[in-house]
Amino acid sequence: MTAACGYVLVVEDEPSLARLLVDYLRAAGYEVDALADGLAVLPAVRARAPDLMVLDLMLPGCDGLTICRELRGFSDLPVLMLTARVEEVDRLIGLEAGADDYVCKPFSPREVVARVKAILRRRRPESGVAPASGLQIDAERHEARVDGHKLDLTPLEFRLLATLAGQPGRVFSRDQLLDRLHDDQRALSDRAIDSHVKNLRRKLERVLPPGEEPIRSVYGVGYRFEI
Repeated sequence: MTAACGYVLVVEDEPSLARLLVDYLRAAGYEVDALADGLAVLPAVRARAPDLMVLDLMLPGCDGLTICRELRGFSDLPVLMLTARVEEVDRLIGLEAGADDYVCKPFSPREVVARVKAILRRRRPESGVAPASGLQIDAERHEARVDGHKLDLTPLEFRLLATLAGQPGRVFSRDQLLDRLHDDQRALSDRAIDSHVKNLRRKLERVLPPGEEPIRSVYGVGYRFEI
């Protein structure tokens, strides 16, 4: 078995399901470890960070939402959440906690493998291919360019773009973006983010090929940047 595809940590307390996921992911070329106790997850991640974590929502010791929120305090590790709760509100809560994607039980293990591949592919663009047709972000100069064309961005728009493009595929809620953009904790409506995104999209449209829109809306949650 080769681990060329990456290292995946499966967190699932149902033994038969955990074994099934491990077998399918290993067959797809991933190195895989499995945990069943929620309390063991963060220490394991700190000891050896995986490339992606498949995380069950309901776990003994510590639930998946709590793990995901605490994880986002120190890591941008991609998380694919497994849930038996099919209500839309539970899915949205999972994404707002920092999960990159979710799969509802019962599911095909092949679907989980496909989701894992898709998330890691978004995180690892092919060599020489940059997000958004050659987007380059220079944090020191506070500049952003697309194929050499400088974007005329306000400081806030620059930070918004850097935040979204820095973690392609991750869904950011409006509250999370406000926290990243306003260090002084000013009292603003989270809908102010919509206005900033609208302005940023308009400026990107001027330099991107027709029809290319890297900033995608996630209904009821927020925004994500897609390669």
